[in-house]
Amino acid sequence: MRLTPLVVVANRLPIDDGVAPDGAFEWRRSPGGLVNALHPLLRHTPAAWVGWAGGTGPAPRLPDVDGVRMHTVPLDGDDLRDHYEGFANATLWPLYHDAVEQPEYHRRWWEAYQRVNQRFAAAAAAAAEPGGLVWVQDYHLQLVPGLLRELRPDLRIGFFLHVPFPPPELFMQLPRRAELLRGMLGADLIGFQRAQAAHNFAQLVTKVLGLPATDRRIGVGERVVRVGAFPVSIDTAEMAALAARPEVADRADRLRQDLGDPERVILSVDRMDYTKGIEQRLKAYRELLASGDVKVRDTVLVQVAVPSRDRVAQYQILRDRVEHQVGRINGEFGRVGEPAIHYLSQPFDRTELIALYRIADVMAVTPLRDGMNLVAKEYVAARADDTGALLLSEFAGAAAELGQAYLVNPHDLDGLKQGLLAALRATPEDVAVRMRAMREYLHRNDIHAWARSYLSALDQTGSLLRRLGPTD
Repeated sequence: MRLTPLVVVANRLPIDDGVAPDGAFEWRRSPGGLVNALHPLLRHTPAAWVGWAGGTGPAPRLPDVDGVRMHTVPLDGDDLRDHYEGFANATLWPLYHDAVEQPEYHRRWWEAYQRVNQRFAAAAAAAAEPGGLVWVQDYHLQLVPGLLRELRPDLRIGFFLHVPFPPPELFMQLPRRAELLRGMLGADLIGFQRAQAAHNFAQLVTKVLGLPATDRRIGVGERVVRVGAFPVSIDTAEMAALAARPEVADRADRLRQDLGDPERVILSVDRMDYTKGIEQRLKAYRELLASGDVKVRDTVLVQVAVPSRDRVAQYQILRDRVEHQVGRINGEFGRVGEPAIHYLSQPFDRTELIALYRIADVMAVTPLRDGMNLVAKEYVAARADDTGALLLSEFAGAAAELGQAYLVNPHDLDGLKQGLLAALRATPEDVAVRMRAMREYLHRNDIHAWARSYLSALDQTGSLLRRLGPTD
């Protein structure tokens, strides 16, 4: 096995389930998410990625993708049910998102979570060269840093949580709260999206484990674990360049024509998830149609809901409710050839997604809770002419950075309606001022700035960064 100076450890490998016509695997790109964040860094870096390939059974052997070595971790049916669908996505995910849905607690799920985390830690230990850097990602693998430190104390270990980290009163519900905290504390540097999350973590470490902690440093025996906020971003320049391609512009023109060339297009792009506020957004839109503030003949809503966790019962129920709601709204307010909502429940390739960004007069990103939401940042980066209004939830991590957006509380239905109307009725001058400020911010704080910030903090000597090469 060839060892590498940087190993990324994440639940999923960053590749499509299918294979390209030439037999090669390709990077899996979806709206927002982990792969979009790390792809620009890793495609120019000697690195390995440890993750699950997506199926059950023995781990397949996969070729390198853009020079990144793929190390597969196997999951069987019990692992998939109890670790992934169970503890990760029916216990931690809802709890970390303000318990929008009630978390479930089952002892066998915890046993599976431990078992799978041990497997990931062993794979990472085998892939990293002596003194190398291992960067563990997200809530599926919170035990890995501690397990990996036991296996390979020579490594520099980073952990980054892409989702929110809850306040103490919610986290304290977890039956295995101490073990999860100790697992994260195996890292040298723990990164969160927002400073409030780092504060929550420090409070819990003191309350549950009795360790001395500030929002930046935690004492663990003779070690000091550093903690900080590192808001993840996107490759702003790449997004702007893709949006400027002639084929994307042509596709955008055709899409607008296919929609009936409306005066205004509202776009939402989400994973099908109860944290994304899809039902609340649809209800607000229905009330605007009913009041006559929005009319089908001149405004259309395009709702993209990418399928997610289809085997989890809560997500199946959500999909059914959303589809029923869309059907009801179209039945009440649509006309022949003019639906009120164009509902698309399918993955989109990069060109199609950016073409949608280009035609959206209003981008509605209104999750009930979100660690960051990179769709909001992608939309801003794609609007090179400083047009387009971003309607953004106060509870998305991106709201702390994109304060010039039209900010709303998605739990407040009247406030959500008022925010949507404000975005629809904004003057071109107001829209341009807001968009220009957000675009300038993103150019200064892109994915390369995020990688430099985090990796510089993790590798304080700079020796590993010099070996990894430039991050921009």
